This record gives sequence, structure tokens and C-alpha cells, in this order.
Amino acid sequence: MKGLFTTLIAFFAISATTLAGEWKVDHSHSNVGFTVSHMVISKVYGFFQKFDGSISATKDDFSDAKIEFSVDVNTINTQNEKRDGHLKTDDFFNAEKYPKMSFKSVSFTKVSGKKYKLVGDLTIRDVTKRVTFDVEYMGTVKGPWGNTRAGFVLSGTIDRFDYGLKWDNALETGGLVVGADVEINVNLELIKQS
Repeated sequence: MKGLFTTLIAFFAISATTLAGEWKVDHSHSNVGFTVSHMVISKVYGFFQKFDGSISATKDDFSDAKIEFSVDVNTINTQNEKRDGHLKTDDFFNAEKYPKMSFKSVSFTKVSGKKYKLVGDLTIRDVTKRVTFDVEYMGTVKGPWGNTRAGFVLSGTIDRFDYGLKWDNALETGGLVVGADVEINVNLELIKQS
């Protein structure tokens, strides 16, 4: 009974709190990852250790959210130092010349329930293309330290050749050593700013 009472208090506290406003990324509870095929037969997983982002909304369902996000390319990590070094060269990101990837939203549309579509401009190596992500809103909760938190999971696919990540060695049997399609997966925990 005590657990139910605590849950009800938390629910009404969130219901009484407006979710509209400014939100910042909680880096310790968020991650930016990607997956790409290797030699057609397997997949390599990687992530970026440094990133930042913010969301602002005037509606409590986030349906008019404005989202900006950036990633430090030099923090790429595929758990292979040699491969990470190659990814930072001009064959891929050219991290020395283009140290940041950035994203700026154009629209954030509620599809149904907790499902959204996020459309925006993704810039890599100074090339900007419009992309669409599927987003699941995981909910909002009042944390034990008094702050309000919201969770989102984003997923989508881009073609790396569209952004000049040009290395493309082919296999004798067909296909590429490193696939063209890159799956992007982002888990975000946001903290509402007072």
C-alpha cells in the first residue's frame, strides 16, 4: 500500500508540473551509438564519448520541441584503437578539420501514443542533409533529488557516402568491407531546467 501511495504522489507531482520549457542532456545516463556492417557478414558497434544537446518545448507533450545536438567526433570509440584512428582520418570523418557533427530539428511530430517522428538537418564534414528519426518517448519522472527527468530513444539510418565518409574497399565476393548504411541509436535522459 505504501508503494502505491508513493507512486500516486509521484504521478500527481508530475501531472501538476508543466513539462514545457528547457531541457538539458544528462550525459551520465545518455549515449550516442552507431552500427555498421563489416564484410557483409557481421556488424561493428561504436559510440561517441562526448556529446551535448538541448530541447525546448512550449507544449507538455513535446510535440513542438526544438532540438539541437552536437557530437565530438574525436571521441569515437569502437573498442579498437587502430580502427578508431582510421575513422578519424580523411577516409572517414577527418576529425582534425571537422571535429563536430551537429543536428538541428525542423519538426518533432507525435505519431501516436509515445511514438514520434523527428526531422532535422544533420551536418557531418560540413555536409548537411535532412534526416528522419523514429523516436519513442519513454516518459517523465520526478527524480529523488527533486528534478524532473524525461527519456527518449531515437533510431534511424543514414548513408555515410552522402556525407563524404568515402572509404569503400570492396570484397572479391561483392559488397563493401564497411557498409554504406549506418544505423544511429541515441538514448537520452534529459533534465528539466528551472
